[in-house]
Amino acid sequence: MSTPTLNTKLNTDLINILDGIRTGSIVPYLGPGVLADVTSASTSEKMAATSDELILAMNNGPMAPKLMYEFPRAAMNLELKRGRKFVTNFLDEHYSKSDWSRSALHDLIADLKPHYVIDINRDTQLQDSYSQTLHILVRGISRVAGINYRFTLHKYDGEKYQPIEQEQVDPSLPVLFKPMGSPKPDPTYIASDADYVDYITELMGGFAIPDFLKNYRKGKQYCFIGLRMLRDTERMVLSDIIYAAGQPAGYALIPEPTKKEEKFCAKHKIEIINADVADLITAAGKHENAA
Repeated sequence: MSTPTLNTKLNTDLINILDGIRTGSIVPYLGPGVLADVTSASTSEKMAATSDELILAMNNGPMAPKLMYEFPRAAMNLELKRGRKFVTNFLDEHYSKSDWSRSALHDLIADLKPHYVIDINRDTQLQDSYSQTLHILVRGISRVAGINYRFTLHKYDGEKYQPIEQEQVDPSLPVLFKPMGSPKPDPTYIASDADYVDYITELMGGFAIPDFLKNYRKGKQYCFIGLRMLRDTERMVLSDIIYAAGQPAGYALIPEPTKKEEKFCAKHKIEIINADVADLITAAGKHENAA
């Protein structure tokens, strides 16, 4: 990852965001771009995180253009052909590899230790960043029978995860919210179109976020990091997760935003900052050196 040169205003804006993340007034919302620098030590393979990367890795090559449009669509196609377990196994094997390098952004998160982090990726790096810290893990689930909610709750005790109920949550602990799931402590993922239809429906109805988070998120601002706001599925998830946000709702680090992104962010009162993940890391380094 190259080291950019920041102008004074951009550097100040990013430092203010970093200070907000550290104090808890700004919630980091992590997208696929935060994993752009993650590779396998043994194969030099890049960790798949973006829609196109996931499709190519899952299918061992490109699919038909209409399926390449979005990962959930491609995952639905392969689920229908090979079963839901095929998609789960792919994600589990891919993200459970032990030799992935560390993302520079996740090293920064590990240093800042925000109280609440939202991560729409399916890897474990965020959880690894809190491996020495007691925390609550919230993950999305879908297409389950016999329950009227779409999340699982675990408490990390410093060594392992234990399932808990909502009334057992200690609100003083940091909260890691991974709506699309992760491999640990047990694999659960929102991946195919059918998963998203069920999850987003319940998210809109308020059944995919635990009550303590509904209360905590009121008035919060967000910083969207490594997330291009072009895909409808990701935008629907975002809109419901940040419900009851502050005014403005926060900031999106988007280098050279498109008209579609500008329109979406204006609608949700999100200020676009023409910067990327590398810029934020650079600003953090300068801020630390100046302290």
